[in-house]
Amino acid sequence: MLWVSLVTSGHLLAQKIAQPQLGHRSVELLKVKGLVFKDLNKNKKLDPYEDWRLPAEVRIKNLIAQMTLEEKIGFMIISTTRLAGDASFQANVPKTEITSGFNEEDLVQTMNMFTRKPLPNPMVTAAGTTKAIRDFHLRHFILRANTSAKILAEWSNNLQALSESTRLGIPSIITSNPRNHITVDASIGLSVGTTAFSKWPGELGLSAMNDLKLTREFAEIAAQEWTAVGLRKGYMYMADLATEPRWQRIEGTFGENADWVANMTREIVLGFQGKHLSNKSVALTIKHFPGGGPQVEGQDPHFDWGKDQHYPGKMFEYHLKPFKAAIDAGTSAIMPYYAKPIGTQYQEVAFAYNKGIIDDLLRKKMGFNGIINSDTGPIDMMPWGVENLTILERYQKAIQCGVDIFSGSADPTLLLETVKKGLVSEARINESVTRLLREKFALGLFENPYVDVAKAVETVGNAKFQKKADLALRKSIVLLRNQNKLLPLAPKTKVYFESYYNNGSNPIAVINPPKGTWPVEFVATKEESDVIVVWLKPNAGSLFSSTGGPIELTLSKNKIDIAHINDLIQSKPTIVAINYSSPWVIDEIDGNAQLKTVLATFGTSPEALLDVITGRFNPTGKMPFTTPISTKAVLENQSDVPGYLKSKGYALFRFGEGLGY
Repeated sequence: MLWVSLVTSGHLLAQKIAQPQLGHRSVELLKVKGLVFKDLNKNKKLDPYEDWRLPAEVRIKNLIAQMTLEEKIGFMIISTTRLAGDASFQANVPKTEITSGFNEEDLVQTMNMFTRKPLPNPMVTAAGTTKAIRDFHLRHFILRANTSAKILAEWSNNLQALSESTRLGIPSIITSNPRNHITVDASIGLSVGTTAFSKWPGELGLSAMNDLKLTREFAEIAAQEWTAVGLRKGYMYMADLATEPRWQRIEGTFGENADWVANMTREIVLGFQGKHLSNKSVALTIKHFPGGGPQVEGQDPHFDWGKDQHYPGKMFEYHLKPFKAAIDAGTSAIMPYYAKPIGTQYQEVAFAYNKGIIDDLLRKKMGFNGIINSDTGPIDMMPWGVENLTILERYQKAIQCGVDIFSGSADPTLLLETVKKGLVSEARINESVTRLLREKFALGLFENPYVDVAKAVETVGNAKFQKKADLALRKSIVLLRNQNKLLPLAPKTKVYFESYYNNGSNPIAVINPPKGTWPVEFVATKEESDVIVVWLKPNAGSLFSSTGGPIELTLSKNKIDIAHINDLIQSKPTIVAINYSSPWVIDEIDGNAQLKTVLATFGTSPEALLDVITGRFNPTGKMPFTTPISTKAVLENQSDVPGYLKSKGYALFRFGEGLGY
């Protein structure tokens, strides 16, 4: 630890500092008064932006002065990038081994990556990594590949080495969607699915734990895993509210109650980021402002037929509460959704183009000073309400409203043209680049963007982390009915355990007991059993398989064989566990008078469920949303109103409901 004198803004400051660890591959190190610095721009002298002793704002101002317009524009693009062997976006390509090298193929995408429909103005949406960094000056990347910790860490180091070799040596930042949750819909853009990382309940399950302390611990653990492999930014989490039961993205939310979701969001932000961004943080992009829940008929704005968002219950302000909590906790970025509001005081254009929403509400009224990151593709794919504008005019309008970085393209050419034609000033571009650089400096990436590969392998998914996650998996299970006190099961009970998930090829699977011992006897047929346990996992299909038809929540419309399930229920005392990735309507089986024992899961393991059923774990979970009693109740619901406030006769299982033994 050293005391040093700094001159900044004409003031002499005494500051206690320590030499940070400097990670480097190709640049030379400069020694100044016993301290070491990186010569990022290779000019053999210490520039202010290279001087880690200086305040970030001083460093940013110096760096922006050295950046060309082309470099600034590249900085405002965040593109999906791919490892060598990763063919996530290519149909009918044989799977190959993913390595830590770069995929240098440039994909000129002519179709919407989500809807698979032709784009009106095809653009390059995925560029080879070397070209993206050296020619297009990109420094923000979304990584969607699912591979080992070792390969992720090696690839991250390779990316940073390439970035370091460029003219100014500006490091890159790597973003990902969630990687730590058990989920049904792991579509690209929603979740990475089952990974090498510690496995926790789905986001609804985290909420169902009803445990803010454990929620914070989850975020802190996940942050350690992410930073270990070089993932320093998350496109997560969703502060949207599950107020419209048909919306197919409810699985990624924390539920319907704005005050509770605000509490969850605060703990998540503080857990991943800390009180301030640092070299141990994962910077979060909370989404989708101003709340993506109240979609008309539940349709999603990834599609033309789902572009409208409404507030029939006049509860617009209610949906802002979790975002205010995120802002107060210091979230680094916020992402507006694709939808356009209808029937409100705001212009009926998508939120990324909506000055009233972004500038007036988010910036001025709510006080958000961080990065505004567009969702993927509002310029070409989902330009709702501004379809009549040219691409350049869309960039102009979005930037004037406050967007700092655009997701969905790897080619900055048209954004550059927007500025060169005078539609946007370079001074306005500098504002966005300042915010983006502020994040990078705070994360310590200019000092050391590299990771220890061996440490990454030791950290990701380690037994200590998974033990804590296993507790969460159990705490996320909700006991909804236990009318005959069937649970916990008595010792030596003969149990037939069936997990029902129709993936299109194998609708019924009898689960052999997982590894471990329970004080019951598992049998192979229902006839041998004293009790049947059936775990239903309704499957609505991927969000991106939507056709625009009515969204159904009944079990029979979501790949559950009702006749088979009712046969089980009528044959023996039956424990029904239901995985609620949406607020399913279960009246097709609930009409059966023998359905007296019901549990809710939200992405958990068979071992966790068995521990609850057999009494090894006393259930403590609480419902994160209300489930509707019938399809009629769904059709009559007000999309912006949470279930616990909906009219009498709406609810079957209520928000906050949950029993114990």
